[in-house]
Amino acid sequence: MAILQIRDLCKRFGGLMAIDRLDLDILDSEILGVIGPNGAGKTTLFNLLCGVHFPTSGRIVFSGEDITGLEAHEAAQRGIGRTFQANILFMQSTVIDNVITGFHVNYRAAPWKVLFHSRAAKEEDRIARQRALETLEFMGLSSAKDELAHKLPYGFQRILGVCLALATNPKLLLLDEPLAGMNPVETDTMMHVIRGIRDKGITIALVEHNLKATMTLCDRITVLNYGRKIAEGLPAEIRMNKDVIKAYFGKE
Repeated sequence: MAILQIRDLCKRFGGLMAIDRLDLDILDSEILGVIGPNGAGKTTLFNLLCGVHFPTSGRIVFSGEDITGLEAHEAAQRGIGRTFQANILFMQSTVIDNVITGFHVNYRAAPWKVLFHSRAAKEEDRIARQRALETLEFMGLSSAKDELAHKLPYGFQRILGVCLALATNPKLLLLDEPLAGMNPVETDTMMHVIRGIRDKGITIALVEHNLKATMTLCDRITVLNYGRKIAEGLPAEIRMNKDVIKAYFGKE
C-alpha cells in the first residue's frame, strides 16, 4: 500500500520545468531509490515533499491526507523527516543536544511554560532526553553523546544528521545523498543504519549518486531525467534499462 502518492506534480522555476507531470507512489515500509543525472530534479522533488518549495501544480497525498503546499514544519509534524546533502548540525553543541533539538518539532508545552520552566516543560525535556538517548543507542552513537558535533568524524556527522531527522518521529524519511563523501567503511556502516531504520517500520526514500550502493540497498528505484520519470522498477530491471543507460552515458 502506498504511504505517499504524487499525481501530475509540476514545479517551474521561471522558464525551467524542474519537475514535469510526475506520478509516483512510495510504498509503506520500502526503501525507494530516486536516481538520475545531475539536474534531473531529485532534490527538487524532496523539497516539494517536505515543504521547502511549493508545487506549481499537481497533488501530494501522504497517509491519505492531501498535503500539497504545506509548509516545512507542517510536513514534519505529519511525519515526513528529511536530511540534506550538506551536514546541517549545531556544530558547537553536543551530540545529544543536537538530537534533543529535533524533538522540539513536536513540543507540546506552551512557550510561557518553557520560559518559566514549568513542571510540564521539565517533563517534556526529560522525555526528549530519554528518547534522544534511545535514538543514539539505536544509531550506534551513544558513546559519543557528550562530544561536540564538530569533533565527530565525517561519517558520524552524517549519521547524526539522520538522528536529527529521526527525532521528528517520521513515518517517511527522505535521505538526500546519505553516502556522499564517505569512504567504503563509512558507506557500509550507513547502509546498515538505513536498513535498520526501515526494519523499524519507517519508509525511506533516498537520493544517491553511489549507484552500486543504491542497487544493493533499495527495494525499488525510480529514475528521473529533466524532471520526468523515465523508468521505475526493481534494481535488476533498472540496471539493464536502455533509457536509463542513455540518460547517464548518452548511449547504450
